[in-house]
Amino acid sequence: MTPPSTAHPPAFEPEFVAALTQLFEEKIVFNQVLGLKVTELRADGATGRIAMRPELVGHFAYNRIHGGAISAGLDAMGGLAVMAALGTKHMDEAPEQRLHRFSRLGTIDLRIDYLRPGVGSHFELHAHVLRLGSRVASTRMEFLGPDGRLMATGAGAYIVS
Repeated sequence: MTPPSTAHPPAFEPEFVAALTQLFEEKIVFNQVLGLKVTELRADGATGRIAMRPELVGHFAYNRIHGGAISAGLDAMGGLAVMAALGTKHMDEAPEQRLHRFSRLGTIDLRIDYLRPGVGSHFELHAHVLRLGSRVASTRMEFLGPDGRLMATGAGAYIVS
């Protein structure tokens, strides 16, 4: 019987992380509108952050973030997690070649469950790839308040080919 593998996936090259972060934060203009920032990239997921701003308010009396901002943020993070997983799957390719693989990535299904009102100074978003197939990837996402309380969850499917 072979013991379970303790090998860790290879770390991303700094130029891959920088290029993927730039693509996500600057070239996807709607992520700029949301103020979505990448805080961590992993082989199977990603973490990001949104600072609360007046442009994101969905309920003026309570200063709550708009549900559409939550949904869009979770969708974007799910896509980023898939990008990271694809980048890991193809580590044998040059970083530029791996970045080109993302041109066909797109959301094909998204479900968001709102659990609590989105009130806070900032929010943390987590995304984890459950399965990366040859054509479709499945993800789970979380939207957390500044105190770490879970405010919304998401599940997404993304076309990767």
